[in-house]
Amino acid sequence: MLNKLYTFIRQQNMVTPGDHIICAVSGGADSMALLFAMYLLREKLNIRLSAAHFNHNLRGSESDGDEAFVREFCSRYDIELFVGSGCVTAGEKGLEAAARDARYAFFQTLSGKIATAHTANDNAETVLLHLVRGTGLKGLGAIAPVRGNILRPMLSVTRQEVLAFLGEYHILYREDSSNQTDQFLRNRLRHHVMPLLEKENPRLAENLSAMALRLRQDEAVLQECADVPYPLQVENLRAMPAAIRSRVLERFLKDSGVKEPEAEHVAMAEALVYSEKPSARAHFPGGVTVSRCYDELAAQAEEKPLDTMMLTCPGTVQLPGLCIVCSAAEEIINTANVFTVSCSGSITVRCRRPNDELRLSGGTKRLKKLFIDRKIPAAQRLRIPVLADDKGVLAVYGIGVNLDRAAKALPAWQIRIEEKIHSGSL
Repeated sequence: MLNKLYTFIRQQNMVTPGDHIICAVSGGADSMALLFAMYLLREKLNIRLSAAHFNHNLRGSESDGDEAFVREFCSRYDIELFVGSGCVTAGEKGLEAAARDARYAFFQTLSGKIATAHTANDNAETVLLHLVRGTGLKGLGAIAPVRGNILRPMLSVTRQEVLAFLGEYHILYREDSSNQTDQFLRNRLRHHVMPLLEKENPRLAENLSAMALRLRQDEAVLQECADVPYPLQVENLRAMPAAIRSRVLERFLKDSGVKEPEAEHVAMAEALVYSEKPSARAHFPGGVTVSRCYDELAAQAEEKPLDTMMLTCPGTVQLPGLCIVCSAAEEIINTANVFTVSCSGSITVRCRRPNDELRLSGGTKRLKKLFIDRKIPAAQRLRIPVLADDKGVLAVYGIGVNLDRAAKALPAWQIRIEEKIHSGSL
């Protein structure tokens, strides 16, 4: 086992001379084997070795006994030990996940690389666990050998090799009574499924773990191919192999604020790519809306329609990124952002409404059609200020004045819409 462990550490470039390696030790067989093996290899690897134990307080005196056992062992071999504890309760993902989160939160308070005792058997069980729940190539890659400052040096070592190593060096260990129950899916796979499969192939755990490591390498290459620049062009996405496209879209969703995109979310994004509607859009977790902006995919946090506000004349209205000012006109000017109008009644600033129309030099069109013609993304259309009075639309920001309402002579009101300095666009 010792040679396997050393070779795997070197192959995966886990440590460099002078590293501080902290072994996560529960007191069980796997973690005791890891700690003692690293103790034997510490000079060969040129590392500083410590241990860390977290008491979850889930099994009463048994948990306290685990802590005392680890303390005594580390004291005997003069190994620096860090101890944490907490009262763990089941969260939304269950007790097992809550315990893991608490344990790793403690590990992250320590300064060094954390080595955990996941074995080839753990890796094989994780592969089966993901298969049962449904997975893709990433899930079949199972446990990562290195993730940030977390190391898994024993992924090539089987549980049988662990027990043989402990027996050879007469190292004692603790049995966790919770490992004997079938309360957790992993335990049921370990107790009932793995033994059946191992009858067909005694090296099943080793083979599945090796497969997972190879698939993880394949996944890394595919992810590298999926690192394409933004914005995403629909034509390019359609031309990609499906395996690359799905990873591009998954990364795009993550970058856009969808924390954990699932297969159904990637499928929704892919449907947008192939939609015949140039302004199709879909809503994702985290309040993220992804839209087809004609030839591009764009994402933004979901925004509410522009609130309706009264514009007094003279007066000012402040909008996010914009300032709208109404004053007496000194001359007649009409541009995309300046309008000289004859109004009837009060003026409101609001978003587009279904029957809104605007007459420009080319004729009268509904605002919806105008926005489409100008390729304004659907997600932005309800944030574009529309100026209206009792008789209808006066002007639209970025487009122009309604020629039916433009002032022909003074006196008249002039409305200017200006971007605020350092503000973002709508």
